Amino acid sequence: MRVLAAMSGGVDSAVAAARLRDAGHEVTGVHLALSAKPATMREGARGCCSVEDSRDARRCADVLDIPFYVWDLATRFRDDVVEPFVAEYAAGRTPNPCLRCNEKIKFSAVLERARALGFDAVGTGHYARLEDGLLRRAVDPDKDQSYVLGVLRPDQLEGALFPLGDSPKAQVRAEAAERGLVVAEKPDSHDICFIPSGDTQAFLAERIDEAPGEMVDPSGAVVGHHRGVHDFTVGQRHGLGIARPAPDGRPRYVLGLEPVSRTVRVGPAEELDVTELTASDPVWLVEPPVGPLACAVQVRAHGGLVAATVRVGDDGVDVVLEQPLRGVAPGQAAVFYRPDADGDVVLGSATIATTSR
Repeated sequence: MRVLAAMSGGVDSAVAAARLRDAGHEVTGVHLALSAKPATMREGARGCCSVEDSRDARRCADVLDIPFYVWDLATRFRDDVVEPFVAEYAAGRTPNPCLRCNEKIKFSAVLERARALGFDAVGTGHYARLEDGLLRRAVDPDKDQSYVLGVLRPDQLEGALFPLGDSPKAQVRAEAAERGLVVAEKPDSHDICFIPSGDTQAFLAERIDEAPGEMVDPSGAVVGHHRGVHDFTVGQRHGLGIARPAPDGRPRYVLGLEPVSRTVRVGPAEELDVTELTASDPVWLVEPPVGPLACAVQVRAHGGLVAATVRVGDDGVDVVLEQPLRGVAPGQAAVFYRPDADGDVVLGSATIATTSR
């Protein structure tokens, strides 16, 4: 099989490429240039796609003795990931750009180009398993990335390979060292790759005009003012800029964002608990349910997993949670898992539109 290995310049993608080669595939490495002006050096564990990352990927490809190329997808990444990210924040939602990158870039733009060039599949360093056409959680629960892959369609998964899904991260690093890969001890990437500073508010402030408004508590009293709802996300506690504490002395959290009225609602932590969700644009990796579906739902990359019942309607899905979840924001993905003993099979996903108690 001819396989295009996406090599970010990190340890996971390098070991994934090595395993694909060892499995007998004809492997070509490709580094995705996603920034029009990439930083020369990586800032520790923040960001990716720097010139340094590209060089690390090339050095790993040389050790593995596989062809290597750099593909410039900066414009596509800006149009399909960065600009929608900014637009979602402006609309008072909280998107996950990693999901959109997988959906729009790695398993859309890259997969389409790979197939046009005669490749059979795209291999990545994601921690997830594909077995009998089913997307499953990785063996290493701390590194599992099935959530950020749950937005993919079945035809996209047909062209995907995830060689690391059956291995713990420590084993992957040890293997990289044994193979002489220079990235064996390189820090993992955290935060949002196109915001290497880690300062999302500053990034958004450069792209969204200020729209000042009021911060109100559950009684409707104005307790502060803000520069724009894009500065906040549901569940946020710090950086609210409220001068005085709540009357009961307890901390305040962001409960909701209303961009039309420019209102940020704040209140106590228990007001963040939700028991029902509506979600749009469902994607099913199994036959879509025709009646109530008992499942487990995960609403963030790490944590936020509870038993639930899902009902499919004309405009999306309704989700009733068996236990409250705290701090669920519109714009996040709800990924549905099979509720059996394993509980590791992804059934589908949808984008959270509203929440309620």
